[in-house]
Amino acid sequence: SQESTEKSEQTAGPVAGSSPRLGTDKHGDETPSKKKLCFKAAKEHDIPEDLYKVLENKVMERASDLYYVNMSVVEMTCLDDADREGIVSQSVTSHSDLIPGVYEGGLKIWECTFDLIDFFSEAEIRFTNKSVLDLGCGAGLLGIVALKGKAGKVHFQDYNSTVIDEITLPNAVANCVDEGSWMGGGGDGKTHKPPSKRPKKAECSPDALTTCRFFSGEWSEVSQLLLSSNKPFSKYDIILTSETIYNPDYYGALHDTLAKLLDKHGRVYLASKAHYFGVGGGIHLFEKFVEERKVFKTSIVKIIDKGLQRYIMEMAFKDSS
Repeated sequence: SQESTEKSEQTAGPVAGSSPRLGTDKHGDETPSKKKLCFKAAKEHDIPEDLYKVLENKVMERASDLYYVNMSVVEMTCLDDADREGIVSQSVTSHSDLIPGVYEGGLKIWECTFDLIDFFSEAEIRFTNKSVLDLGCGAGLLGIVALKGKAGKVHFQDYNSTVIDEITLPNAVANCVDEGSWMGGGGDGKTHKPPSKRPKKAECSPDALTTCRFFSGEWSEVSQLLLSSNKPFSKYDIILTSETIYNPDYYGALHDTLAKLLDKHGRVYLASKAHYFGVGGGIHLFEKFVEERKVFKTSIVKIIDKGLQRYIMEMAFKDSS
């Protein structure tokens, strides 16, 4: 079988080399059971006081004017105590970029992320003072773009706590502190200089991180944590999500999470491939799922016609203006 459980047969452009395990796992005939979709408990991750500690031992790369950690270096450093979930070792030993209910792909940057970032510019999406959620964030690049766009608050969620601690948080920090203060000569020298013509002053200040919160856990558990928390919570003006509809078994949880957390006048921007081989999901199947529930209206706002077709969908409540 040529089917695989990885989300796509193609790699993301600028980060194609970040994972060497593409297309090698074969679960094409296996449908994940409902039991496997365990309710991984929600957890909020604190932002350390010493921001530079977060960047220790990280090698940074840069694309689309965003810094992000080199994933393969994270994989190597996480094969010890840093990966309490054991997702790196399981991903490596099973040659899989996706283990349903265990590891949901956050160690890679998937190509639709960059599709959505391009769309923000083309459609002139404004984040100023908006409340934004990067759902299934992985590297967190979508939320970081919103942060650089002066969003009022940005929350990041990924299924795996290792992804938040080792990838999302360092990426957010690297984009909010001056490049010159953490690369090269300053500090302990463990953080490598990213490919760059010259040091750039960060577009965000470290103060921007005070508007961020980071969560790991399954969607419905994170929703419950947010809605029942003692901390004040207002629903999101914009929810961003990329390549999260690969598995139809997750559609109910995703739909309910969007319905619970989106402001009544809010918008969801979702990026996806036409079809995900081996796991069976895709844009048209999800679109049908959403339409049948009669909660959201959907519209395809962009089609990227290179190789396997990719789509960007906008969602809003049916009764919103």
